[in-house]
Formats: sequence, structure tokens, C-alpha cells
Amino acid sequence: MNKLIAIVGMSGSGKSIATDYLEQDGWTKLYFGGITYKLMAEAGIERTPDGKSEKEFRENLRREHGPECYAKFLEPEIRDALKKGNVVLDGLYSWYEYKYLIERFPGLKLVCIVVDKELRYKRVGSRADRPFTREDIIYRDISEIENLAKGGPIAYSDYFLFNNGSIDDYHKRLIEILEDINIHEGEK
Repeated sequence: MNKLIAIVGMSGSGKSIATDYLEQDGWTKLYFGGITYKLMAEAGIERTPDGKSEKEFRENLRREHGPECYAKFLEPEIRDALKKGNVVLDGLYSWYEYKYLIERFPGLKLVCIVVDKELRYKRVGSRADRPFTREDIIYRDISEIENLAKGGPIAYSDYFLFNNGSIDDYHKRLIEILEDINIHEGEK
């Protein structure tokens, strides 16, 4: 049976490292944020460098279609991709999205990427793509926790991958998690 994993964690924790690794290993990566970009383009709304147009668009989508709307929009793609192989979800943010998906995909596993806050802030501030100031990332953290119920999937994760060390340590732990998922899946 093909696997479905969602990588969760706070902004800058290193979620894309896991999803990119799995994609290189043959998994299909489905990106929740891609829905925003696609629908914004269809509506003729430009993305702003500061991300404010995207944030406003996402909030409007959730108000209009419900807090689990991204999971609803992505469900057909998940179903199609699972017919062909393993799937990793990048960008599952809210408890509502998780609840929607776990009802439809009971084998879904959550893998949370965790990094010390100060190290995460430093990494986010120095990244090449979409760097944030310390104040911006603190604002984003609080906003995502309060407005998106982002803490639920993080707290309820099946596995935790600590990203304070080397990339080799990161990959080693990710492989351990995948092996454990395969072992437990085989017991069913």
C-alpha cells in the first residue's frame, strides 16, 4: 500500500528539506501553497514580494470555503497520486486540514520538523528565498498559531525530526522514520 506523509512544523524549521528529499526518492510532492498561486493567477492577482497579497488571498479562501479548504482542494490530487506511488504533503498547516484528511486517508502520518527557535529565526533571516526579519517571523509564528490552528498537527505528529544538527543527521533520522512507517504498515 502506498504511503501518505505530511511534513509539518513552523516556518523555517526545514520542512522543504524533507519534502525535497522524498521527492528525489520518487515520492510525489503535493504543495498546499501551490493552490494559492494557481488560484491567484486565475483571478489575475499578482504576488507581492512581501507576501501580503498571498496572505490576504489565503485568508479570504479560508473564510469563503472553510478552514479545511486547502485539504478539500488537494484531495483529488492526493487520490490520483496515491494510485501511482507514495505521496508527501508539503504545507499542511491547520488542525482542520488534518482532521479532514485523516478521515479520508486513515494511513496519513504526520512528521514534524523541530528546531530551536533562535536557530530557526537565524536561518529564516539568512535564507535566499523569502528571508524574514526577526519581527516578521515572530508575527508570522503567532499569526499561524492563533489564526490557522497550526499547533494541532505539530503537537499531534506521529514522528519528530529535530533539525538542530547536520544535514546528515537530518537525513539519517528521516530514513529511520520512513523505515518505522514501513515496519508498522506491514503489521496491519
